[in-house]
Amino acid sequence: MGMSQQAGHCKKPVSPMNTRAALEVVRNIAWTIVLLTSTAVTGASGINRLSVYLGDNAVMTCPNVINITMVTWKISPKTGGQCSLSYLNGHKTERTNCSDRINWRSRPEWDQALEIQQVEMADEGNYTCEVVNADGGFHHHYHLTVLVSPRMALYCDDHGNPVCEAETVKPAAEIWWVPESNSTPRADSHDNGTVTVVSRFTAHSTSGENPTCIVSHATLNETKSIACFPCKLPFVCSVFKFCLALCSHSCSTATDTYSEILQRQVPSQSTFVHKL
Repeated sequence: MGMSQQAGHCKKPVSPMNTRAALEVVRNIAWTIVLLTSTAVTGASGINRLSVYLGDNAVMTCPNVINITMVTWKISPKTGGQCSLSYLNGHKTERTNCSDRINWRSRPEWDQALEIQQVEMADEGNYTCEVVNADGGFHHHYHLTVLVSPRMALYCDDHGNPVCEAETVKPAAEIWWVPESNSTPRADSHDNGTVTVVSRFTAHSTSGENPTCIVSHATLNETKSIACFPCKLPFVCSVFKFCLALCSHSCSTATDTYSEILQRQVPSQSTFVHKL
């Protein structure tokens, strides 16, 4: 009797409410797995970071899908207003607030890639390609960073003073001299987002040591030395006005001697006297 009741208990039908609850739990778990998988894929390839040097061209591509009905590039630069490029199936294109340098790489019905010619600092920012077809919408996200090649130059001016220049992105580079110089560096900002610092060595005495320029910046750390000599024709310049041009060009580096300068700039004594 006990066994019959136990068997009957095992065959008791399951409540419809319990079945629906179980299915709902399974459905929720399945959706959770899909969302987690989608999130993982997006996080792995959500934003493509593109770095381009100032003045070069930049190319960004769209998702590779077929039977496209619409393509839209949405551009959000760090500075300035947003712009967009759109293509609708049927060879219709639209552009809003975009520079002439920003355009389709080719015909958008064949190639949906975006090309920026002669990249400027203002082009930095976020770029998104949205592609739509019968299966839905697809996106590619880019963050564009514009790089500037740092530059350092060390030379002698017309008066025989060492001059050091450093061109970098903001903030400005720091320049100092060894031995210490009495001059104050001058910084000039440019429209492309770079800044040039110029420092002229004006120490009264170097104790026979060649001046050394030291440049410090996040993108540039460099040290250079140079030997400059003052004008070698003070008497000639003070007597003959014709020699003023020679004086300005006779200030040179240690590789030039006084006789070499004369040979290059004054062909002969007779010619010199004849011009006077």
